Amino acid sequence: MPPPTCTRFTFHVYKQLNFGLSLGAQKTRMDLNHDEDSQPVSPTGQYFNSSVLSICVIGVLEFEIPIQEDDSLTVKLVQDVFLPINPRFSSIMVQDEKGVKYWKKVEVKPKDHIRVPNFPEGKSVEFYDECFNDYLTKLAMETLPQSQPLWEIHIIKYPTKNAAGNVVFKLHHALGDGFSIMGALLSCLQRADDPSLPITFPAFRTNPQDISIEDSSICRKVPRILSGIGNTISDFVWGVLKSTVLEDDRTPIRSGDDGVEFRPISITTFSFSMDQIKQIKVNLEVSINDVICGVIFLGARLYMQAMNPEKTNASSTALVLLNTRNIAGYKSIEEMVEPNTESTWGNQFGFLHVSVPRFTEKDSSNPLNFVFKTQKTIKSKRDSAAVYLTGQLLETLRRHRGPEGTAKYVHSTLKNSSMTISNISGPVDQLALANHPAKGMYFMVVGVPQSLTITMVSYMRELRVAVGTEKGLIHPQKFQSCIEDAFIIMFKAAAESKSGSATPTQIN
Repeated sequence: MPPPTCTRFTFHVYKQLNFGLSLGAQKTRMDLNHDEDSQPVSPTGQYFNSSVLSICVIGVLEFEIPIQEDDSLTVKLVQDVFLPINPRFSSIMVQDEKGVKYWKKVEVKPKDHIRVPNFPEGKSVEFYDECFNDYLTKLAMETLPQSQPLWEIHIIKYPTKNAAGNVVFKLHHALGDGFSIMGALLSCLQRADDPSLPITFPAFRTNPQDISIEDSSICRKVPRILSGIGNTISDFVWGVLKSTVLEDDRTPIRSGDDGVEFRPISITTFSFSMDQIKQIKVNLEVSINDVICGVIFLGARLYMQAMNPEKTNASSTALVLLNTRNIAGYKSIEEMVEPNTESTWGNQFGFLHVSVPRFTEKDSSNPLNFVFKTQKTIKSKRDSAAVYLTGQLLETLRRHRGPEGTAKYVHSTLKNSSMTISNISGPVDQLALANHPAKGMYFMVVGVPQSLTITMVSYMRELRVAVGTEKGLIHPQKFQSCIEDAFIIMFKAAAESKSGSATPTQIN
């Protein structure tokens, strides 16, 4: 599943901003008089691990066979495989006398990071499934201790409805973004069919600079640049307003309460066939991301309609995360930790403020319009450089207000929106950990001041969707049902439509 891409206009702006931010990072390194093992914490890492925000990523590997490894072997795997992936896994975040945060290398005791819970023996799969879900809820609410490296591994040896056993990774978002963490986890895994073969992934889109000579003509360049400038100004201003004074309405998917990030959540998962998603994509001539977002937005509107018809078309905004690396796929960990590489380790992402389209009578008769509405909105966002200007704004805030002040701005951006949508491309092959084949994987971002978080990862030609919902506000099974209904409606409509019979021109 390819990440969102940018146009040539936004790519040019990004390269200019990235150059400036890189110089700033280099200056920070030169200003630090720490030992060679210390590394400065990235600005985003400081925002995500502050007094205002503490955001973590929970990743789950589901295994086909029961987990039979003893604790000593697990410790050895952590010591020999996991820790060498990145120095941050062996470091704690500290602050010097100038208030500068940096990663300090420490001695790691693997047993302090490994948890093996004990549930009652001899119970049913349904019982253990409930225990596992409750365990994830509890894990999502707990904060990682700052006195040791910011990660944990939880080994669940009891069967659930989806797996014979589960391994749960909890890593602080300050360590890196989804791209970095996925790369790290993949370094621990091997292909189940043949460990000597490389892991393969879905094809990524080409780089934005790969354009034809015809597209580079002056007649095509000028309108594109003018359109990009206009979209950039409007999107940037609207994004600032959404992060400060404009809040989404309170709806069945958004409580809007202070402290929502400290409330318990439910995590539910379900899957869609990547082949069916691609079939919709081909029939409608849109991108995979357009299809996915269209299905989620339609499902959200269906849920809002079912729970409170008066709130069906209330103002709702999604933050769609965007990987800002200029790359064509995953790189090795060795390449990611090298300085000045384009696929560098860390938090390198922005977000698009995307308004959830309103659900009209026309959408009921032709649900494909919902995908076209979504495509039109996302395309206009991609044609602007607002996401990169927002990054520059955060850097300016950091210089004048400090990391804590900037973290408050990020917190407000999240809180004022209704949901966050994040997706990662996973491997096509089945993988294994210590000879345990993994039948599935998913992840969830926790600690976010929102009532609804949706994450997706492709694996073995299926798209695994995980939904984090605020307990007591959102009915998880009902919401899942609405998303699945939206997909079925969309798939049937796309299959029945002939090429060219459903186009964006049908949208008012």
